[in-house]
Amino acid sequence: MSGDILLTPGPTPLPPQVREALGRPIIHHRTSQYRSLFRRVLQRMQAVMQTAQPVVCLTSSGTGAMEASVVNLLSPGDEAIVVLGGKFGERWQEVCAAYGIRAAPVPVAYGEAVDPERAASILRAHPKAKAMFATLCETSTGGVPDIQALAAVTRASRAVLVVDAISGLLADECQTDAWGVDVLVTGSQKGLMLPPGLAFLSLSERAWALVNEAKTPRFYTDLRGYRKALADDDTPFTSAVSLVVALDEALTLILQEGVPKVLQRCGLMAQATRSGVEAMGLRLFAQRPSNGVTAIRVPEGIDGKSLAKLMYDRSHVMIAGGQGEMAGKVVRIAHMGHIGPGDILAGLAALEGALVALGHEVAAGTGVQAARAMLESIVHSP
Repeated sequence: MSGDILLTPGPTPLPPQVREALGRPIIHHRTSQYRSLFRRVLQRMQAVMQTAQPVVCLTSSGTGAMEASVVNLLSPGDEAIVVLGGKFGERWQEVCAAYGIRAAPVPVAYGEAVDPERAASILRAHPKAKAMFATLCETSTGGVPDIQALAAVTRASRAVLVVDAISGLLADECQTDAWGVDVLVTGSQKGLMLPPGLAFLSLSERAWALVNEAKTPRFYTDLRGYRKALADDDTPFTSAVSLVVALDEALTLILQEGVPKVLQRCGLMAQATRSGVEAMGLRLFAQRPSNGVTAIRVPEGIDGKSLAKLMYDRSHVMIAGGQGEMAGKVVRIAHMGHIGPGDILAGLAALEGALVALGHEVAAGTGVQAARAMLESIVHSP
């Protein structure tokens, strides 16, 4: 419905300029017209991903780029380190297992932040590990680890650091080159304000050296073919043309605002959301919360699935429930991309109304008032 308010951590709302671009007549991808557009888009993605390295574009979900990272860096029997802490840290582990990679976990309880020293000790115990896999924003818990510290830890070893920034890009700070992140992976449907369907990777020279050595069979995701095609501003396989056209519009908006200001705005939305949530007497789930999504503990006696459904049925506000072992125990509200203050206030009002309807006592208007006060105090601060 046109009146729906989308506060899920992907897909996120689309700006009008992006929606208009998606409706344009399609063009052929093996033309100079498209190649010029593709070159411009990938150059802009370098700025967004904060890297001077070339950016590879896949027609896939973000998981396709995660899988591409594993199969291009490692060979069956190789060792890797995987930082856990949620469903998407576990996804790294599952992809490694599918290709015969021996993944040593860095255990992290859901909602907690990884201790970089724990990661360092596991790296030291596995000196042959070629890669450490981590997640910038663990979407399932709303947490964000200290990627800068993990990068420093990894640099002291032979391993490269691979970071899933599918949900974290343009919400949480990640200085790819400056921090020493070797591979950054992201997708189109979060901070980039597009529908699902595009995935991106940047690789350091250390990572490209592993690509040339890896023996894992791969075809569509063979990054050597993509790197070769980049010389002609092209891809080895068919691009999602309309998504790339729309990406150009999204990147125009992002770069006009500026990456630092986009991050600052997401942080403001996050603070407003959490102020409202805590004013309603609810508790956050993550120890180190992301600026992209807030995970909220559901009050005792209330089922998170029922809460999310009721919010939509009553108010046409879409939020996300918990995943895996957290199903029914948390709900998640996003504040990245095109999500603005009005959306956050409407989401908090819908949350309050649904909680009251389910029998949980909440003082009328407290969440919205606290969020609005936070927004006003930051906007008007010197």
